[in-house]
Amino acid sequence: MSNKFYFKKTITDYYTVAFYNLENLFDTKDDPYTLDEDFLPDSEKKWNQKRYQKKIFKLGTAISNIGFLKTRKAPVLIGVAEAENKAVLEDLIQSKHLKEKQYGIVHYDSPDERGIDVGLLYQKEYFEVIHSENIPVLVNNPDGNRDYTRDILWVTGNLNQEEVHILVNHWPSRRDGAEGTAYKRIAAAKKNREIIDRITSENEDAKIIIMGDFNDDPSCESVRKHLVKHDLFNPMERLLTRYRGTTNYRGQWNLFDQIIFSHNFHKYEKGKHTFSDAKIFDPDFLKVYKGRYKGTPFRTYGGRKYNGGYSDHFPVFVRLQHNKM
Repeated sequence: MSNKFYFKKTITDYYTVAFYNLENLFDTKDDPYTLDEDFLPDSEKKWNQKRYQKKIFKLGTAISNIGFLKTRKAPVLIGVAEAENKAVLEDLIQSKHLKEKQYGIVHYDSPDERGIDVGLLYQKEYFEVIHSENIPVLVNNPDGNRDYTRDILWVTGNLNQEEVHILVNHWPSRRDGAEGTAYKRIAAAKKNREIIDRITSENEDAKIIIMGDFNDDPSCESVRKHLVKHDLFNPMERLLTRYRGTTNYRGQWNLFDQIIFSHNFHKYEKGKHTFSDAKIFDPDFLKVYKGRYKGTPFRTYGGRKYNGGYSDHFPVFVRLQHNKM
């Protein structure tokens, strides 16, 4: 009689958590309280309803495909940047490729002068929001006046019944030079650390995900020294090369878009989520396909020239495995 051996099989589901800078997702209406004049039908850019709807469709197409090859589902969580208001995010989740996913939105208007905000999209089937708030980043310009930059969005919720904290960021830009504005991004990093300390003071084993467009690479002081300390892991450090990143300026790649998380995502526990892998989502359809800028993000505008693309950033994502046994 032959012996039969039975092995308990580990059942694992994979889920994608993503971040995407949407590159100026503005509606076509004039908001008198923000500097949105470039994105109106009568502006030099001629931003009209047809172009807006085309961008919404393309962004929805891109988002629905992030991580899909392995998980067979659209991202369960997507942090976004450069959205003008909640209405544009509502249009986005109602677009052709996202409508059936039943996404919810967490969004607050930030004090950014251009009116661009961060937000979180989540599939209601897998994620339940418990708490959310916007945390201001208080920083001054060299002249002593406040730089009205984007708030940090803090969302606490249950991902497949496991509590997770998500911080969505869009740090101050390098518009006036990387070195001269570095102190602003350091201030944003320190504000994230303050939030992390608040979270861990109540639960030292809290699971935390920090994502965003940091306008700095993983190796920059703001990220490596002031944000990523002993309790955090940055899987994006290995993704930036001379030939690949999330955004390209004058032929140089940067990886400003990052997803960072607490070390306990490396711990295997039944019913919990563990880190699987991290990637840049840069399929060919998101790239310029010919010419001088071949291989770089296929953006909506190059200066004032309308290109009709997706965004000037590639999305990034991590895959989490949900351990059922």
